[in-house]
Amino acid sequence: MGQTPAQKAAKAARGQQPKKRPGKAQREAIKRAQAAKKKAGAGKPAAKKTAAKKAVPLPRGSVRAACPGTCRACFKDYAKGEVITKVTDGWGHPGCVPRQLSAAEREFARNKARIESGETFRGQKPSDWRRGASPSGTRPAR
Repeated sequence: MGQTPAQKAAKAARGQQPKKRPGKAQREAIKRAQAAKKKAGAGKPAAKKTAAKKAVPLPRGSVRAACPGTCRACFKDYAKGEVITKVTDGWGHPGCVPRQLSAAEREFARNKARIESGETFRGQKPSDWRRGASPSGTRPAR
């Protein structure tokens, strides 16, 4: 059974053959064999899939679930290791978090509530001022 150049070089390094310096072809074969061994992983166990998951950064304020549970917003289950975040009164899916309103949206909602409650100008009683008259010269309210 024939030996590869890398095996011959290793055997020579252990002293089983008379020591002589390997030729250029043997040195190149040793380098190729070492590169192939390195590329194959050199017998190391394969990386776990969980390590690949943890390499991806999580959204701000999110964590991976330590144990399975139920989303407080939509009442659907989530598995162990799934990305969860704080919702109204507990933990749940990131998509179930209520959206924060911008300043303009908050002001619009506030104005809409004022209009609907009758707090705005149209909801007030009509003015008793007459055109061209002073406030003291107005007639009494009806």
